Amino acid sequence: MKYLLLLLFATCAISISAQQTQKPVLHGRNWMAITGKPLAATAGAMIFQKGGNAVDAACAMLAATCTMWDTLSWGGETQVLIYNPHTKKVIAINAMGFAPTGATVEFFKSKGYNFPPEYGPLAATTPGTPGGLIYMLANYGTMTLEQVLAPAIQMAAGYPMEAQAANYIERQKSLIKQWPYSKKVFLTRAGEQREAPEAGEIFVQKDLLLTLNKMVDAEKAARKKGKNRKGALMAAYDRFYKGDIAREFVRGCQEQGGLITMEDLAKWKPLVEQPLMVNYKGIDVYKMQQWTQGPVMLQALNILENFDLKSMGYNSTKYIHTVYQAMNLAFADRDFYYGDPYFKPIEPIKGLLSKAYAKQRASLIQFVKNDAGIGPGDPYPFEGLLNPYKNLLKNRGFEMDTSKRNFAPKHDMGNYSPKEAYEDRLWRGTTSVEAADKEGWVVSITPSGGWLPACIAGNTGIGMSQRMQSFVLDSTLNPFNVVAPGKRPRVTLSPAMALKDGKPFLASAVQGGDTQDQNLLQFFLNVAEFGMNVQQAAEAANFNSNQLWLSLGGTKTSDREPKPGQILLNTNTSEAVRNELKKMGYTLSFGDRTSGPINAIYFDWKHGSLWGGSSNHGEDYGIGW
Repeated sequence: MKYLLLLLFATCAISISAQQTQKPVLHGRNWMAITGKPLAATAGAMIFQKGGNAVDAACAMLAATCTMWDTLSWGGETQVLIYNPHTKKVIAINAMGFAPTGATVEFFKSKGYNFPPEYGPLAATTPGTPGGLIYMLANYGTMTLEQVLAPAIQMAAGYPMEAQAANYIERQKSLIKQWPYSKKVFLTRAGEQREAPEAGEIFVQKDLLLTLNKMVDAEKAARKKGKNRKGALMAAYDRFYKGDIAREFVRGCQEQGGLITMEDLAKWKPLVEQPLMVNYKGIDVYKMQQWTQGPVMLQALNILENFDLKSMGYNSTKYIHTVYQAMNLAFADRDFYYGDPYFKPIEPIKGLLSKAYAKQRASLIQFVKNDAGIGPGDPYPFEGLLNPYKNLLKNRGFEMDTSKRNFAPKHDMGNYSPKEAYEDRLWRGTTSVEAADKEGWVVSITPSGGWLPACIAGNTGIGMSQRMQSFVLDSTLNPFNVVAPGKRPRVTLSPAMALKDGKPFLASAVQGGDTQDQNLLQFFLNVAEFGMNVQQAAEAANFNSNQLWLSLGGTKTSDREPKPGQILLNTNTSEAVRNELKKMGYTLSFGDRTSGPINAIYFDWKHGSLWGGSSNHGEDYGIGW
């Protein structure tokens, strides 16, 4: 029997390593550029061909994706991990906007909201992407703003819009019509039966073109005055956040009922941070800090390190159940303990990421059924502290004493949103940008915000962020993520990077709201545990849990509540596995592509080459050389 099992596992390993992919793996020796849109990947390639490094190319791809609208725009936010080959360190850039003046719990509750709105001017944090791009370029790139914005400026002057964005504008036109500046930009056929652009139509953005050119003009004027490259870039930064661009942005925002002030824009700035890291079986995995959901992946890895996942078999019933439960444990902690570390109270992140805490959480996994009552744990003892929120958790509906486990959320877990609306909230917005070069620079970005249907701020051509909706108004849900002026919301945005033997191993990111760290976790395990190459891992069938509070959605509590036991499986899942999961209390749904649109780069140190993976899930595209 022992030899039969070994033979079965060996056969499984062979079949996985020989797995055919729908898209080819990308190979490059000098550079790799991958992102959510073919035109944007081309923008990165253009910069590489002109001698730019991976940071320069990433900035060009970011600018291009922002100009294409359907998943983000220039008024959104940017989260970056960069590996610096000179220092041999990974650093993080926090370019998340913050809540504006007047954005208080009392303000939103006075309007009848249980959460800040998902659309419109009151959903807007201060724009972070322009500042994040300029800061990244100034400190780690080599080129000018004029050079890296050149592809985006050409696109703003007119590019053929793809069907996905064009059709989404048409579907959302009734909402777009509420905002005059959005209506002017997006409804190019106003009054006709189809008011949105058609697929392939040359989409011109005159206001955005003017805004981007103003930033470049500020840079060029500063250079003429003798400023160095960095000083000239900061002149462009100041024009956006303190000059005429800022004034028009604020005017247009406030005219439509928004809260952002000139002081808000002037006070905001990008931050350089130390990323969080855990070691998983000899691989150092890096994520952004706890103002993102990134630590979810790290917590899940710590929990899963207590199990022999490889022996379970890829996507076996036991494997799916174990990973699902680990993700639920991590997301339960995310939903209560994550928030902006620059505001009090301070999150217990040391305890949350401790191996001992993970072992305690792993011990809670029941192997006979889904645990519908998984709740937040108590990480404070693992920092040598007492949990100040025990009573708050009891009010929320969770018993802290694990000997009295009767975790029963007080909300109605049977409340279901229509599937289409729910999945839109689950997956909304965002793209990913991955870049690497032969010098050793590596960049992983998950930018987002200002997605369609976006509310444009005046005549800037810039769509405002919708990230305010990720705050809570009730401290019972999360005392660390209650809205306040100047505070950053706890976001889903979550690039990843991994080092092995002190050298880059994997860089990855994915769009998809609350599913991001679920898909990135499984992508990583596909490589680290099951030996898949980067393209196989990017396309492989993942599964998603809905047993979490949605970070994006409507203003009603029922729009956001967890759906315990709900799981998205690939349509290729066998009947045997389906039946076993049903018996364990799961409610199944299916999709033919469940990897999430993952983009990733693998570093082949044996051969001195780069391997690129770009999922078959969406329009993601990569180019290598």
